Amino acid sequence: MTEFKYLRIELKHHYALVTLDRGRANPINLDMLDELHICFNEITDDPEVKGVILTGKEDYFSVGVDVMEVFDYDHDMTEKFWSSLIQIMVKLAKFPKPLIAAISGHAPAGGCVLAIPADYRLMVAGDYTIGLNEIPLGIIVPENFFHMYAFWIGKHKAYQYLLEGKLLSVDEALKCGLVDQKCSSDELLFLAEQKLAHYLALIPEVFQTSKLNFRRELIRSMQIDWDRTLATFMDQWWSQPTRTTISKLIQSIKNK
Repeated sequence: MTEFKYLRIELKHHYALVTLDRGRANPINLDMLDELHICFNEITDDPEVKGVILTGKEDYFSVGVDVMEVFDYDHDMTEKFWSSLIQIMVKLAKFPKPLIAAISGHAPAGGCVLAIPADYRLMVAGDYTIGLNEIPLGIIVPENFFHMYAFWIGKHKAYQYLLEGKLLSVDEALKCGLVDQKCSSDELLFLAEQKLAHYLALIPEVFQTSKLNFRRELIRSMQIDWDRTLATFMDQWWSQPTRTTISKLIQSIKNK
């Protein structure tokens, strides 16, 4: 297994514990996305790794996109970043092996993107939020983000929550199905391992085929027109209203 700068990989008994490890809040940049792609490619191809638990740090699964860094990317790097973020969600949605998200704290925006493709999501109880809040920031939500969100919480709620940029509390996420279980921070990995062990006790071919069968329509709906979607997204990202909104967000972060 490759050694990474922003991911910690622990190979356990038949599974990999993948921990996001970039600063205190795990902000997502292009390097982290590159590592996630490599990591899950290797795990997919490794017959000894039967499943994955994806987790973060205390209080933060991931705060989402590192807007302070991504805002300063040039055009090519910006295109690579957003394309990679969209594609990692698709890759995780198509990941055939059991995938558990052990959400250790806040998971807004990009953090939510990494968590929602999992087969089962546990989240630490507390004053944390999860959800996709891009639209109020002037960022277009790609169509396949909507499909992934709606797969768990239904089209009605996904439509409303995305347009409002609603961030959900742990209890709200549990109630609507975005999160499957809440627990204490001390229980998080233990319970995640229990759930993964339940999946690993099944015949792998039966689990994997069934999983992809159940997701067939979802995966088909995520095969969008990449060029058109990315072009529309990039036009909006570089528009003055969005740049102004993101600048204000960055300034508010710096002032904290």
